[in-house]
Amino acid sequence: MPKLKTHKGAAARFHVTGTGKIMRTKIGKSHFRRRKSRSAKGLFDETIPLHKSDTKRIKRVIPYGVR
Repeated sequence: MPKLKTHKGAAARFHVTGTGKIMRTKIGKSHFRRRKSRSAKGLFDETIPLHKSDTKRIKRVIPYGVR
């Protein structure tokens, strides 16, 4: 069986935790950031777990759990 290739765009956007959860960043982090309030900008810095319906699709493109 040949090695599977990692989708580099997905590897940059998602990371896998030690327990196997796939984490993603929130949208709106950089575009028009100057006009947002400080408290609103702070909300974009956290990473949140990926929705259950998307995990199968993302696990296929990052098969080795990119950190």
